[in-house]
Amino acid sequence: IVSRDWSSDVCSSDLVVGASGYVGGETLRLLVNHPDVEIGMVTSRQHVGEYLHRVQPSLKGFTDLTFSELDYDKLTDQCDVVFTAVPHGTATEIVKALYDRGIKVIDLSADYRLHQQDAYDKWYGWKHPHPDYLPKSVFGVPELHREEIKKAQLVSCPGCMAVTSMLALAPLIKNDIIDREHIIVDSKIGSSGAGSGSGTAHAMRAGVIRPYKPAKHRHTGEIEQELSEIAGNKIRVSMSPHAVDVVRGILCTNHTFMKKDISEKELWKIYRQAYGDEKFVRLIRDKKGLYKFPDPKFLVGSNFCDIGFDLDEDNNRLIALSASDNLMKGAAGSAIQNMNVMCGFDEMNGLRYTPLTPV
Repeated sequence: IVSRDWSSDVCSSDLVVGASGYVGGETLRLLVNHPDVEIGMVTSRQHVGEYLHRVQPSLKGFTDLTFSELDYDKLTDQCDVVFTAVPHGTATEIVKALYDRGIKVIDLSADYRLHQQDAYDKWYGWKHPHPDYLPKSVFGVPELHREEIKKAQLVSCPGCMAVTSMLALAPLIKNDIIDREHIIVDSKIGSSGAGSGSGTAHAMRAGVIRPYKPAKHRHTGEIEQELSEIAGNKIRVSMSPHAVDVVRGILCTNHTFMKKDISEKELWKIYRQAYGDEKFVRLIRDKKGLYKFPDPKFLVGSNFCDIGFDLDEDNNRLIALSASDNLMKGAAGSAIQNMNVMCGFDEMNGLRYTPLTPV
């Protein structure tokens, strides 16, 4: 939660709801050095009274905070922005309660990402209890919705595979150069994407390239929603994710089929027009060396999404490649970027980190 001291340009107190997991911990890692905020409060039902660094050991020496219970009255008095980093399906009531109290909310769950109630029936298998609040939420991708985020009270951060793939695909949809009914997203993701409570044993994860939801993965709904809004008509996406033997990182190989012949030079122009002024999108396509295309290994710890492409003229295929750190651009990094936009801060504040190499 970010509490604003209106006598200055600094947020004087910051709290994260659900701070004991990977995403909550990563959000705190970014906030402890953010020049515009201080962390004043963190909550976790399981760890009330425990020092934060006992659960998030990387924060030792940066804060002496202990976990607190979620107290809505206290938050209303002290805070202006809240990060909710709780499991899917458990944020609906928390977000509504905070929203009704006039607090700005940045939600890292999936509970307010989709705009239609029936989409939750389809992709998550449960009926959304507060459908009237879905239109109030802005999908938290500044590269696509920056102006709406500036005015929003509720921002819902995207799913990690969703944002990584849609940033590669959005310019192609916008410029109407690909078949909008045949888009295939082949995604590889590290183990941290499953969350801290997944219990995936190293022995069962090591050496793995495991398809775990070849059809109807829930992030498909977000991708279709956002690309359909860009296109002005329904977009169909086929997505297949795979668990791989890395801790952090996503690589999306997005297979599309061209409606017309297009040159490499024209594609460069399309992507540069889309992202030339964006701080957290890098275009990666080199002629030499091993690192010709986006590679999640060289994004760990950063908020960048790297995008590249290749052409298969024989099959009229355009392969758009995109990579990110699933805990950064795919979660906590996007949350901080959204906070910066909502509060009028420099968009790079708290996010000026180069990727970690080697890892």
